[in-house]
Amino acid sequence: MSDPHLDGNALAGPLREIFAVDVTSATSRCAACGQTGAVANLHVYPNAPGLVARCPGCEEVVLRMVRTPDAAWLDLRGAVSLRFPM
Repeated sequence: MSDPHLDGNALAGPLREIFAVDVTSATSRCAACGQTGAVANLHVYPNAPGLVARCPGCEEVVLRMVRTPDAAWLDLRGAVSLRFPM
């Protein structure tokens, strides 16, 4: 018998809990160089289509955020993890 799984709706409550906090206080780990630090310490470049946040250690892109009137896109592929104080 295989392990049963839930669909992504099971993440709604736990993710709402996390993203209700100030994300800039979270600790991020850069996927490129492994440096850790507060999201608030990332170097943010606002003159791109959206916001681009780079690692202060190696300048690789950690986070991208683009907003339109009816949606927001968040790309975190440059972060290995985000740790939120609870």
